[in-house]
Amino acid sequence: MTTERRRGDVLVRAIHEAALAELVDVGLGQLGMEGIARRASTAKTVLYRRWASTHELVLDALAQAHPVEVPTPAANDLRADLVAALVLLTDWMRTPAAAAVSAILAERERHPGLVEALYRRVFDPRGATFTTTVLRHYADNGRVDARRLTPITTQIGEALVFKLAIDLGRTPNAEEVAAIVDEALLPALGI
Repeated sequence: MTTERRRGDVLVRAIHEAALAELVDVGLGQLGMEGIARRASTAKTVLYRRWASTHELVLDALAQAHPVEVPTPAANDLRADLVAALVLLTDWMRTPAAAAVSAILAERERHPGLVEALYRRVFDPRGATFTTTVLRHYADNGRVDARRLTPITTQIGEALVFKLAIDLGRTPNAEEVAAIVDEALLPALGI
């Protein structure tokens, strides 16, 4: 049986998936191009042609895997858009990318530059938190007071999702996400 040679986006996607899976399985300290190449069923030289290091490869994979919420263009249903953003977060929390992010954050003391790059290259370009894009969109459209978008209010939803996930041992369900929006986030915005 012959296998078709993968190229372009198909190959890059396979390498990205392999890098995240390898990171989760072996940890940041044992992560190597050889293991990623083996898992992706490609040559190590293919990886080095595009990425100088495992850290560069992982950051690229995470940037491609990180979702961004898309608020309604008319900015006419803040509650629904905030709930959708937090559901996007809970869905993402069940992905290999989220497990890879956790592995990186667990190594903050040993790899502060990688953690800084994670925020700068992955999270910040996508709004920083899973509700910030929605909140800025509504503020830009005059539906939310922009002065209410503080470092605390923009993190409330995400922080409570993570807190519940830790306490419950699972991601929050739809009713819990709605309660976060209704009982914490909207009141913090003065709505």
